[in-house]
This record gives sequence, structure tokens and C-alpha cells, in this order.
Amino acid sequence: MTEETEMRVEGEAGIRDVVSIRLPAASAYLSVLRTATAGLAARLDFTLDEIEDLRIAVDEACAMLLSEAVPGTDLTAEFELTGQEMQVRVEVATAGTSAPKRDDFAWMVLTALADDVDAVTDSPDRMAIVLRKRRGAARPA
Repeated sequence: MTEETEMRVEGEAGIRDVVSIRLPAASAYLSVLRTATAGLAARLDFTLDEIEDLRIAVDEACAMLLSEAVPGTDLTAEFELTGQEMQVRVEVATAGTSAPKRDDFAWMVLTALADDVDAVTDSPDRMAIVLRKRRGAARPA
């Protein structure tokens, strides 16, 4: 398991932090991502409810990806912190599956817990889910 942290300055707007974590694509390691998610969200002063929503969303996104992951490969997670928002991109290598199913229960959970959810297909053998959560964002009733 490796962990890389990168910090860059973007113009006069301030600092943008990016934390990348790579670990084996196995459910036994998801607790590492849940803990990292909570710690980074707390750094942005998210509320306890927002932190828990984000932890569950990241866990659910990873579970969706792990079901399609090539055995023995890595899961990568990139956390981008900017101001009052966190973007999380989780990605795995797949055997030809290019996008998660958007019509199942897991996708509904993701869209309920995060402010924005998207599936990203950069190549036919990679699958990624990107979540965005803003501090204090109002949810639709």
C-alpha cells in the first residue's frame, strides 16, 4: 500500500490539496479509504453528517468498482480538496467493463449521499467513479 500527498498552489485562490492512495483492489482494505475520507472531510470542517455521508458514498463506490476489478490489481483513490469541496475519484482496472450501472440501488445511494456523481470512462479496461461533496450544500427535499 502506498500513499502520496501532493500540494499545489493555484493562482491567488489559495492552495489545492490532492491526496492519492493506491491499495489492493480487495474489500479488506476499504477501511483505509473510509478513514482517509473522514479525516480529509474533517479537515474541510464538514459536519459529522456530511462526513458520514461521504464515507458511505466512497465505500459504496468502491464496492461497485471492486465487483468489476481484475483480481490482483490496485484500486486508486484521489481526494482533491478545494475550499469547501472535496472531490473523490476511485478507479480500478477491469476486464472490458467500462461503466458502472446507473440504474441499480447502489447508484441511487451514491446520488443521494453526494452532491454530484459521475462515471468516467477513460479507456475500455478502466472504470472510475467521481463523487463531489460541498460543505453545507443543501440537499433536495
